[in-house]
Amino acid sequence: MSEGIVSSSAVDADWWRGAVIYQVYPRSYQDTTGDGTGDLKGITERLPHIASLGVDALWISPFFTSPMRDFGYDVSDYCDVDPMFGTLGDFKALVERAHELGLKVMIDQVLSHSSSEHPWFIESRSSRDNDKADWYVWADAKPDGTPPNNWLSIFGGPAWQWDTGRRQYYLHNFLATQPDLNLHNAEVQDALLEAVRFWLDLGVDGFRLDTINFYFHDRELRNNPPLHPEQRNASIAPDVNPYNFQDHLFDKNQPENLEFLKRLRRLLETFPGSAAVGEVGDAQRGLQIVADYTSGGDKVHMCYSFDLLSETPPTVDHLSTVVRSFEETVKDGWACWAFSNHDVQRHASRWALGFGGTPQHLKLLAAVLLSLRGSVCIYQGEELGLTEADLQFEDLQDPYGIEFWPSFKGRDGCRTPMVWGVEEKHAGFSQAKPWLPVSDEHRSQAVDRQHADPDSVLNHYRGFIAFRKENLPLIKGNFELVSQNDQVFCFRRRFGNETIICAFNMSDETQTVRIADESVETLEGSGFNGHADGQTITIPPIDAYFGLVG
Repeated sequence: MSEGIVSSSAVDADWWRGAVIYQVYPRSYQDTTGDGTGDLKGITERLPHIASLGVDALWISPFFTSPMRDFGYDVSDYCDVDPMFGTLGDFKALVERAHELGLKVMIDQVLSHSSSEHPWFIESRSSRDNDKADWYVWADAKPDGTPPNNWLSIFGGPAWQWDTGRRQYYLHNFLATQPDLNLHNAEVQDALLEAVRFWLDLGVDGFRLDTINFYFHDRELRNNPPLHPEQRNASIAPDVNPYNFQDHLFDKNQPENLEFLKRLRRLLETFPGSAAVGEVGDAQRGLQIVADYTSGGDKVHMCYSFDLLSETPPTVDHLSTVVRSFEETVKDGWACWAFSNHDVQRHASRWALGFGGTPQHLKLLAAVLLSLRGSVCIYQGEELGLTEADLQFEDLQDPYGIEFWPSFKGRDGCRTPMVWGVEEKHAGFSQAKPWLPVSDEHRSQAVDRQHADPDSVLNHYRGFIAFRKENLPLIKGNFELVSQNDQVFCFRRRFGNETIICAFNMSDETQTVRIADESVETLEGSGFNGHADGQTITIPPIDAYFGLVG
């Protein structure tokens, strides 16, 4: 190992608590083979960029063997790399290089469902009495031939698909080519945990657990009750999708999941320093599920819900409501906050009308995200301030968008290729036509241009993450909201003997606030211009203040 490089094994096992995790969508990061699709070697090639941000880890979206009906979230082999992304050797090289750069590697694990082309499902559907007959969720039709109950798929239509071979329905919460595994079967749990162990043995440091609250279904297959229109929330599915019309009491969020997560945690504990973050997809009770899954130190380490991935603008009132609810509900659990990811419209566009989409707005939002109590996920291109790409119907690849076009355009707009060079072919992503078009709007925000601009969004992310690392309360401190006016989001972070006051002016006018602390010493290096005079803090428009409380 090169001199000056710190082995990741030297980092404490609590590294995940307050970590900044950078999400890579491998199809769209860097193509090295000239086929227009990103690959593992491309990620390895670009690891210096990720390391330059100062983040602690990268999370790589699925790269496993798959027919790619849902771009890797339909796995046909849990223990191999799809040829479009490379080989297991390429993955091992990626992990080794990341560790040399001081980066942890987290990978997606899709445990709630597989591809219909997985050998397990092929065997399961072959008869009602084979060795894997009960590895998926099968049920007889009602006497009139209709599905067993009213459960709906997130991707549209019933969550049940008729199989002519078994003459039964199977459950699919997503695409019909993504049958749900039956985790009520202990053999299924064992097989999935062995797949997790496979990647731990290869040196991964953790996992992002896809749809973690979908692992179990109600054994009795009871109907979901209707949800009152006033309670419908489009954070999990677009408002044009009738999935929002149900209260999902029985197709997910089952209590049996807690024991499985304990089994998973016990496995992770045998690989010291490994960690897991779960995706909680529920619009009605997301924070309570986060609390249930992360409490006690015996299940997953952290979870994220969709509270800050929704369309609701980041007003002071909304931010305060979310974090207050989190503190009151989750208690000893741990959140992983995110504003953008591969499944939602980029927040630079999603909140543009409600808060503004200028570089200064995006810098302020980055500081808010990186100052909350919890860990943080940053999605590739977020550090550049990328907006949602506007694609034509003929360019779409996402079956979700194709199904609900034009009311909902799907997820392709946040998955377009990363932009590396302003003047390079396809912005430096590939020498061939990319699988999704490079947005002309994005080209001017390429890494090479922003790297050379000290005032760029990219350099702000680098600077603020460095500032965060220099001030431990922002990483591991507790959290206390400070009531101010409806334009200033203000809170304290306290760790040990240090307390930092964080105040964000979300308005277009200068704001002056007073705090109850005896004195505040302005912390340099945040990149913001707020200042203090005694107990009075003055913050310019769309700006922030950070101060050490005396």
